[in-house]
Amino acid sequence: MNAMTAENLRSAFGGESQAHMRYRIWGSKAGNEGFPTVERLFMATSDAEEVHATLHFNALKDQAGDFSVTSMAGFGLGSTSENLQGAIDGEMFEVEQMYPAYIAVAEMQGEKAAISAMRFAIEAEKVHAELFTKAKEAVDKGEDLKADTVLLCPVCGFITLTGVEANCPICNAKKELFVEY
Repeated sequence: MNAMTAENLRSAFGGESQAHMRYRIWGSKAGNEGFPTVERLFMATSDAEEVHATLHFNALKDQAGDFSVTSMAGFGLGSTSENLQGAIDGEMFEVEQMYPAYIAVAEMQGEKAAISAMRFAIEAEKVHAELFTKAKEAVDKGEDLKADTVLLCPVCGFITLTGVEANCPICNAKKELFVEY
């Protein structure tokens, strides 16, 4: 694997791994503040970020050793509304800046596994940002997110609040594989 793509994948792995833990912490805070559906959304998205980190790690299968990894990471434990804004900002950074640049490099270098992993991630991150935005709008009104179900595609990290999809719109995985929160 080309060095620049490998470095980008390691950075993405670091960022997704940190988002995984940050969303778990923020989810617990949402639950403690009386927003159980927002908590479920954070937990599902946490697991989606773990899916992305795993995809990146697997794309790096031929890379072994210890590496210093620089990655974007948000810190701070605010109110649920503030944490949701942090989540929106982080997802939009990935959608608008990080993944487009990383994908462009991987395409230029012909790194198919990296391209696939990052395309799944960027498409799922768009959905995450939309769902966090809906959740923030509800929380800012003093309400919980209205959703009967929170479902995660364990293949690519797509999340739905409806469950009407027969297959994942990103990776085409069967709905039966989805994990409910």
